[in-house]
Amino acid sequence: MDREADVTVSESDRLHSQLSRFEDMFPGYRMEIVEGAIVMSPLKPHHNATIWHLWSALKPQMPDQWGFLSDVAIPFDGDNEFCPDLAVIPAAEVAKNLSAYSPDLIELAVEVVSPSSRRNDYDVKPRAYARRGIPHYLVFDPYKAHCVLFWNPGPDGYLGTDTVAYGGTVVVETGIGKLTVDTSGLPVDPSAVSP
Repeated sequence: MDREADVTVSESDRLHSQLSRFEDMFPGYRMEIVEGAIVMSPLKPHHNATIWHLWSALKPQMPDQWGFLSDVAIPFDGDNEFCPDLAVIPAAEVAKNLSAYSPDLIELAVEVVSPSSRRNDYDVKPRAYARRGIPHYLVFDPYKAHCVLFWNPGPDGYLGTDTVAYGGTVVVETGIGKLTVDTSGLPVDPSAVSP
């Protein structure tokens, strides 16, 4: 192994070691590695309520051979190890109960915005997800009261985006079938501006 590879492995190991310590020190924070840095996002009740709403809405629409991950590590490269709020992958892979999964398994990735994750959810992750060929990426934003759909992945990001204000229906034509989410029941942060 060359010296540069040794440094990369050491840096990655250091970040994972720090991440483990921080998870014990800061309960109530979601943590992931983004662009070579540990990012901690404090979570509010509407964050989890949105995830549960989406899980409940999508699960009955999915074929049995597909399942969900939530906040499980998806290593992309040495600088990015994301933990999507929801990721749809084959159920056989979910059943393996691993601590990390390949991004190549993901049919649909979903993030719910928190104040500190805005840049990552709207800028960093769409580029990384598109480069890996993840067909669909959804960002639910309780602060702007809308969902942004990213589709048609390319090497520089997604070529298509649509925005649906909360109150409307999000429709995603995936490789596993059409999935819909009625957003009228999604929680909105009290400080959100009207859609």
